[in-house]
Amino acid sequence: MHPLERLSRFAADLDYPSLPLVVRDQTGWILADTIGAIVGGSAEPEMRALTGRLAGTGDSTVLGHGRCASADVAALLNGTAGTFLEMDEGNRFSRGHPAIHVIPAALALGEQRGADAESFLSALVVGYEVGSRIGAASRLRASMHPHGTWGTIGAAAACARLAGMDATAMAETINIGASLTTATSKRTMLEGGLVRNVYAGLSNRQGQLALQLAESGFSGERDGVASLMGAIVSEHFDPQEMLRELGDLWHLTQNYFKLHSCCRFNHGTLDALDQIAARGPLPLPDRIRDIRVDSYAYAAELDDQTPRNTLAAKFSVPFAVATRIVHGHSGLESFSWNAVRDPRVLVLARRVTVHEDAQMTRRLPLERPARVLITLHDGQTLQGEVGVNRGDDALPYSRDELRAKFMDLAGRVWPQDHAAQVLDATLALALADGSMRFADWVGLLRQRACL
Repeated sequence: MHPLERLSRFAADLDYPSLPLVVRDQTGWILADTIGAIVGGSAEPEMRALTGRLAGTGDSTVLGHGRCASADVAALLNGTAGTFLEMDEGNRFSRGHPAIHVIPAALALGEQRGADAESFLSALVVGYEVGSRIGAASRLRASMHPHGTWGTIGAAAACARLAGMDATAMAETINIGASLTTATSKRTMLEGGLVRNVYAGLSNRQGQLALQLAESGFSGERDGVASLMGAIVSEHFDPQEMLRELGDLWHLTQNYFKLHSCCRFNHGTLDALDQIAARGPLPLPDRIRDIRVDSYAYAAELDDQTPRNTLAAKFSVPFAVATRIVHGHSGLESFSWNAVRDPRVLVLARRVTVHEDAQMTRRLPLERPARVLITLHDGQTLQGEVGVNRGDDALPYSRDELRAKFMDLAGRVWPQDHAAQVLDATLALALADGSMRFADWVGLLRQRACL
């Protein structure tokens, strides 16, 4: 059987209620975490302004705003909001963020078409697995940003599954989706170009378009996935890696969650700082002569000592180190505009240098290692080093930590009691035991913002 045919048959036939409990439980936390990231991001001024321009009338919820829009606009806005705070989950094997590329599309389409919980959840898992597996089987060009690439194909598969397409139609929709990806630039994230936040939103909108095109009789390439990933945005594509243990090994159970409000490539460094802090208080900034960070290649690229805005700050190891030391944590407020303008942070960031350690690069993707060496003016040194990052499936955060994160994010917009109700309802929905209807859950998502 051709690899695309096998992947499409898996996607068309997936039955959510029959999945193992561990998979359904993890799906619930991924869904909740993504909802939290979207609602939290919706409070950003750029998102308020964009929503005011684009949202009109329709059947689909624009999360955090208490209003609806057409399915394509809701998918675009929710997908964009979910990346604003850099708190959305990801997958180290696909080297990207599968859920935020899929959930907004499936949610908006599900509302528009009156889906039930099983159809929506099946679409979520299909989109996650298809997108993440294609990402894992590819090696994107070094200048590409992963957002907006294979996530578009995942969104297309999710929409096709929600529409109940058979394997043949699923393959066609996937092939069409492969031609609707975005030419994304890594420089946007490094320079703080906020257009980067739209990439995931575009993937969700394009995934819906792929379905509309397929339902209208349009066709794609015979194997758009291999074409796109084998020669265009990626120069390497391994179909066997895409299919590895398909249906037995679930990428969504190998994901990671984020508590540091910044790019995942910073997390090893911040975990190493936390390790130092666990042995005693971190030194005050004026005691520090310099800080050296050694890490893998992707992290070493994040070397901007003077980021121009909050997005650039989230993609800067020097800033992440400095704001963690100055503010005592690496949560949302440590990457806010106030932090970006804080002279204490800016001065310290200029004393932080980042270097690639080739041996650390070779430890990817099983580990994302980092070593931090703090040298004080009196010559004293403090060092921390980590391999596996916290939040990975190999070193997961507790459910209590994830619950606190959700409440923190959703609490930017919703009252605490309502945020708690949404979280519990989301986890109940994912169990697929009939205790939570999709329509009732969506009703909770439409709570008006309290800003």
